[in-house]
Amino acid sequence: MDSHIYGVSKKTLFLFTLLCLSVSSISALPHQNKAGNSTGTGQMINSNSVLVALLDSHYTELAELVEKALLLQTLEEAVGKHNITIFAPRNEALERQLDPEFKRFLLEPGNLKSLQTLLLFHIIPQRVGSNDWPGHKSNPSRHTTLCNDHQHLITQNSGKKLVGSAELTRPDDVIRPDGVIHGIERLLIPQSVQEDFNRRRNLRSISAVLPEGAPEVDPRTHRLKKPEPPVRAGSPPVLPIYDAMSPGPSLAPAPAPGPGGPHHHFDGESQVKDFIQTLLLYGGYNEMADILVNLTSLATEMGRLVSEGYVLTVLAPNDEAMAKLTTDQLSEPGAPEQIIYYHIIPEYQTEESMYNAVRRFGKIGYDTLRLPHKVVAQEADGSVKFGSGDGSAYLFDPDIYTDGRISVQGIDGVLFPEVEKESTSVKKSVSPVKVATTNPRRGKLMEVACRMLGTLGQDSRFTTCQ
Repeated sequence: MDSHIYGVSKKTLFLFTLLCLSVSSISALPHQNKAGNSTGTGQMINSNSVLVALLDSHYTELAELVEKALLLQTLEEAVGKHNITIFAPRNEALERQLDPEFKRFLLEPGNLKSLQTLLLFHIIPQRVGSNDWPGHKSNPSRHTTLCNDHQHLITQNSGKKLVGSAELTRPDDVIRPDGVIHGIERLLIPQSVQEDFNRRRNLRSISAVLPEGAPEVDPRTHRLKKPEPPVRAGSPPVLPIYDAMSPGPSLAPAPAPGPGGPHHHFDGESQVKDFIQTLLLYGGYNEMADILVNLTSLATEMGRLVSEGYVLTVLAPNDEAMAKLTTDQLSEPGAPEQIIYYHIIPEYQTEESMYNAVRRFGKIGYDTLRLPHKVVAQEADGSVKFGSGDGSAYLFDPDIYTDGRISVQGIDGVLFPEVEKESTSVKKSVSPVKVATTNPRRGKLMEVACRMLGTLGQDSRFTTCQ
C-alpha cells in the first residue's frame, strides 16, 4: 500500500514531476520557422530581353498599350519558359487607322480583358523568323497565340508575307536571344474582341478598323500621293525634329544605329578619343581617363570594337570614388583591366532608357565585358542604382557623352562583382572566435516542481533539482 504525504500518494507525486519534466524539455526545443526558408525575391530580367527591346523600340504605341494592359508580368513568365515572336503594328496603324470609338472601348477599365486578348493575339510562344514562313506553293502554317487563338502565316505568289490579313513590312526588325519582333502594317483583331465591341454598340456590322479613304492629292503637284516606303532601323529620321516631337515625355530614346560590320564604317578611334576628351573637359573623371589611356590599353581596344560595329556603355566612377581604391586592389596583375571591364556594358544605353527599364521591371541585369558577371540595376530615389549593399553606386552624372555608338554615364562608386564581395567577407570572418559557454537555464515549471519537492523533503531524489 502506497504511503501518503499530506494526503498525496508518492505515485501521484512522481507522475506529476515526470509531467513537469516532459513539458520543460519540449519547451526547451528550438522553434521551427513555419514560413520555411523560401524568399519571395522577384525574378530579374536580362537587359538583352525582347521585352526590354520592345519598350526601347520605335513601336511606342504598342509598348504603351502593353503597359496599360498590365501584361508585363505575363510576358515575363512567357519569356522565362520559351522564346516568343511579337507582331508589332506600326504607330500609324494604332494612331490614325483605328476607329477612335474602338480605341476608347479598349482603354476603358471595364474592357481590360478585351485589350489583353487583343495584345496577346499578336504574340506567338515560339521563335518564328522570316525564314520560317511557308513558301507560296505551301499551305499556310498555323500557330497558336498566347490568347489560345490561332494565326496563319501566308506567302503570296508575289512574295509578300502575311500574318493573317496584315502584311509583314519589317521582317526580323528586332532580334534578341529570347525572341524576335516583326513589323506589320496594321492591327490584328481577334474575332472575340470584334464581337465584344459589336455587342457593346448593339451593332454587328460595324468594323473596328476604318476603311481606306480616297487617295490624297498633293496640292503642290496635283498628283496622287504615293505611300511612303518603310524606314529601316538606323536610317536618319524622315520628319524634322520639331514635327517628330511628342507632346509628352517619350517612352524611350530611339535605338542606336545598327552595327557596321567588318568594313569599318565607323571611326572608333576618333570616337573614343572624343569621349575621353569630354571626360577631361567635364571635370571630376580624370582618374578614369588616366586608367583608360596610360595605365591600360583599353582605349585602343574600345576604339577597335567601335570600328567593328559594336556599341558600348561606360559606367565611369568619378575621382572621389576612384580615390577610395586601395593599393592592393590595383597592384595585382590585370586588376585595373578587370575593374574597368566590369564597368563596360556591350549595349547602347542612356539614362532615360535605363531608368525606364528599371522602373518597369524592378531589377535589370546588364551584361559586362567581364564575363560572366553582370551589373544589376534597380530604381532608387528617382534614379538608377547599380549593385547592392555597401558596394552600390548611383547614376551621378547622366549622359556625359552620347553619340549613338558610345554612351558614358557617371556614377559615384566603383563596382565589384558579388563573388568578390563574398570572398572578401569570408576572409575577414576567419579571425578566431571565442565560444562562450553558459549554464543551461531551467524552465519555470521545473523550478516550481523542485520547490514543491523541497517542501515535501523529496528534492534530493531527483538529480535535476540538485
